[in-house]
Amino acid sequence: MPFRFVHTADIHLDSPLRSLALRDETLANLIGTATRTAFERTVSLCLEERVHALLIAGDLYDGGQTSMKTARFLAAQLSRLDAEGIRTFIARGNHDAESRITAELVLPDSVTVFSGRAEAHTLLGAADGRDVVIHGISFRDPHAPESLLPKFKAAVPDALNIGLLHTSLGGAAGHDPYAPCSLADLEATGFDYWALGHVHARAVHREAAPAIVMPGQPQGRDINEAGPKSVTLASLSGDGGVTLAEHVTAVAQFERVAVDATGVEDWRDLVTAVGEALAAARSAAACDHLVARVRLRGPTPLAWRARVDGALLLAEAQARAERLGGVWVESVDNDTQPAAAPDTGAEADPVSELRALIHREVAPSPSFQAHAREIAETLRGQLPKECTALLGEDEESFNAILSGLIEEGARDVLAHLHGGARRDGEGGA
Repeated sequence: MPFRFVHTADIHLDSPLRSLALRDETLANLIGTATRTAFERTVSLCLEERVHALLIAGDLYDGGQTSMKTARFLAAQLSRLDAEGIRTFIARGNHDAESRITAELVLPDSVTVFSGRAEAHTLLGAADGRDVVIHGISFRDPHAPESLLPKFKAAVPDALNIGLLHTSLGGAAGHDPYAPCSLADLEATGFDYWALGHVHARAVHREAAPAIVMPGQPQGRDINEAGPKSVTLASLSGDGGVTLAEHVTAVAQFERVAVDATGVEDWRDLVTAVGEALAAARSAAACDHLVARVRLRGPTPLAWRARVDGALLLAEAQARAERLGGVWVESVDNDTQPAAAPDTGAEADPVSELRALIHREVAPSPSFQAHAREIAETLRGQLPKECTALLGEDEESFNAILSGLIEEGARDVLAHLHGGARRDGEGGA
């Protein structure tokens, strides 16, 4: 029979919550245990499909974790595989290199954790009578700026060769370069399957031998890890044929849900549009739960009110989500603009004049920009280490986020002024 295995990576067991929106206790508990549940589902898939092996291509843990509860959970899950004769192969990634668990945990004999030196393990006759060789190497340190490919042993002739490697490939947005290499480099090794890890989005770079697969993570942890998350079930036949199947393992799916508010004039209609968008997203979601970040967009007469009454709109969205079931609204972002007023030749109102002044003279001025930057840098210096990326991971992203915060702040101020002006006008009528 073919050699069948489940390929996963970037599990980040018991990763701490990173979303401010998870202040809801029930939602926090759901997401807080989601990485464990996704791993349990991965192990169950191995058992149901009666595979030969589970391949984990790095970042099983999440940084400097020291909790032995995580260790006991992992050992228990891998023991389920051991009891059924299923092998496990683990290549440590950059986060695993920081974890004390990696060095201290005692795992079943059926588990192979690759060392910092390249290794190759042969499974005799595992693919239709043909030998399968599992190659791998682990990160010794949290950083690997150079390619690890030159350290791998050569492909074994007359065998099927599978490589485990934690790598950023040629680079990916939001990921530092780790053990970089190119697809051409991987193809040149003569291996039949490359089981990669590190980039959290699934990508099948090649389906036929040599298959090159980045499975993505089995469970997202915040809105920046959106979409259904999964593992890959692979089959390698004796003649080198490869079959791939994606299996969703995530408990909760993060999604950005867009709501077009163009021309909407009535508050109830706006709330209805939000509910309809959430219902459509829930229907399309592949996971048990949907965690949504709603974004309103388009010109509407309700732009100011949606900003001033943002807390009310969030409560309305959460109420609609609760009725749908299995839907959670993390936040409501307002990207609407005031609908253009007809040109009557009359003078602009004071709030509109102030808006033009802010965008034309205040916000672009060097003194204002310098002051805003100083405030943002002070704030970044006071944030916990795990939250510093909220203000960007490099100069370019920091500047972009700062510009967005300035624009957002200006809109909030103008919205409140506009609301105050309307209330004053109504009171004097």
